[in-house]
Amino acid sequence: MGRGKVELKRIENKINQQVTFAKRRNGLLKKAYELSVLCDAEVALIVFSNKGKLCEFCSSSSMLKTLERYRKASYGGLEHNPPANDAELSSYQEYVRLKGKYEVLQQYQRNLLGEDLGPLSVKELDQIENQLESSVKAIRSTRNHFMCDQLLELQKKEQMLREANRMLKKKVDEKAAAIHDPQQLLWGAEHKQITFNHQIQNPQTDQRFFQPLECNSTLQTRYNPNGPDSTNVPPLPQNHNG
Repeated sequence: MGRGKVELKRIENKINQQVTFAKRRNGLLKKAYELSVLCDAEVALIVFSNKGKLCEFCSSSSMLKTLERYRKASYGGLEHNPPANDAELSSYQEYVRLKGKYEVLQQYQRNLLGEDLGPLSVKELDQIENQLESSVKAIRSTRNHFMCDQLLELQKKEQMLREANRMLKKKVDEKAAAIHDPQQLLWGAEHKQITFNHQIQNPQTDQRFFQPLECNSTLQTRYNPNGPDSTNVPPLPQNHNG
């Protein structure tokens, strides 16, 4: 079963993007090399990564010669046969100007990356060095400014936390002083005594827990001065019917 059609779209994940770029770039370089060997073709391949890193392949001895051949093949007719009207001439001049500017910028970028430095003079190398030093100073200044802003923000947060901690400690100390203050304790004892006296003076009893006692007025007891053991208890009546 064949593979399904894969939709080509930009890879959002940076890591997956770099892995895919490396694999596809190597495969493209291999195909270009195979094409130049198998078909005896002059092949030039130029690839720039999203970070500006250059990757190139040329089957001939010089990439510049291949590019010059490409320029002559593509735009040689315009150079040998100038445009007839003013509009075409103006467009061609603009093209030549932009093309030269683009080539200069490409060469300058390679020089900043440390490439193709051989043909440069000492003065040009000094200019590149000064440019790199200025760039490093600007980067360091921006970084230091950013770090100072972060430090100030952290100091503000620290001050806020210290103030909150101070207020909390003040409340804790006030409560501790109120607990250990003798006057506060005396006031609490007096308050309890007043409450207790008030309860004594105003007793609140629940009548539900008290029932009236009924006394038998016919009950008689005899007291014997000789002692409790000689107390005369009247005999219980006997039932003579039984």
